[in-house]
Amino acid sequence: MDVSDFDFDLPSDLIAQMPRAERGSSRLLVLDRRTDAITHTSFHELPGMLQRGDLLVANNTRVFPARLIGRRVPSGGAVECLLLHRLGVLRPGSGQAESWEALVHPGQKLRPGARVQFGTLPAVHGEVLERRFYGRRLMSLWAEDGRDLMEVIEEIGHVPLPPYIRRLDAPPDRDRYQTIYARATGSVAAPTAGLHFTGPLLEALRIAGVERTELTLHVGYGTFKPVRSERVEDHIVDPEPYVIDVDAAGAINRALDERRRIVGVGTTTTRALESAAARGAGRVTSSASVADLFIYPGFNFRVIGALLTNFHLPRSSLLMLVSAFAGRERVLNAYREAIDRKYRFYSYGDAMLIV
Repeated sequence: MDVSDFDFDLPSDLIAQMPRAERGSSRLLVLDRRTDAITHTSFHELPGMLQRGDLLVANNTRVFPARLIGRRVPSGGAVECLLLHRLGVLRPGSGQAESWEALVHPGQKLRPGARVQFGTLPAVHGEVLERRFYGRRLMSLWAEDGRDLMEVIEEIGHVPLPPYIRRLDAPPDRDRYQTIYARATGSVAAPTAGLHFTGPLLEALRIAGVERTELTLHVGYGTFKPVRSERVEDHIVDPEPYVIDVDAAGAINRALDERRRIVGVGTTTTRALESAAARGAGRVTSSASVADLFIYPGFNFRVIGALLTNFHLPRSSLLMLVSAFAGRERVLNAYREAIDRKYRFYSYGDAMLIV
């Protein structure tokens, strides 16, 4: 299967650079896989689009301010670091140092041994330990005065907005680039299908008889990883850690046993659910593992029966996942209609429900 089969033309003015003024006011395109019918509505009408007894599964990961801006030591040259993965503790005790994988800029100047500082009071100090592929570095990071490193990062870090949002982060992004139910810190990108939900909408879903549960999948920078191969089958997705607790696993398996529809909120939730089902021969067990499935057309879905998602990049693995669920031609036709009707695309864009 050719990657070019998942290409489409998207006018740049449809790439949302800011969230809508009010959370939950996005547009919603509803695609019916049985009839090919497309309905245009608003996200706040979601309770009427679902069925009593549906189980909505969302990702409760929390984005942390993983973008650090600072200077080289002692030269003072500007440096930027995007934290990707915490790997472990290097120096236990007060002011302990942690090892992190990070993207750094300027990469050519930051060789092993280079020292950096982010912020002033408080500050995070770092040293490059090892060069890795695609601009990545193994870093040692620690906070001064024995403070907790993540506490200081939360204080001085910047929201890691996606690369297609071409502006600096602003204070409102700390709230809007986060779902209202986010609680497990660990992501460098938001599970964007969940950004549309509000408290009143969740209550309206409960009243409508839609059950809800949560899992945690920490979204990595690999979600923006381009598909560099020409053939879809040659692409490898980055694994992402997930946790499904006992209550969530019970709710999911009950819905499967009772043949109730499971609605995946976003591609991250879908990858976690289908990865768990693949390991459990169709059952979802309480576990902490990694989602390493690359889902593209031909994939056999075992769990989700409906998918709530945003609109994705051309030629991306996320578009391939959506196409696996609904059919490539059907999805691309819906995307063409969304473009004609000026839907907003990507993280701060509008939403799509596939039933």
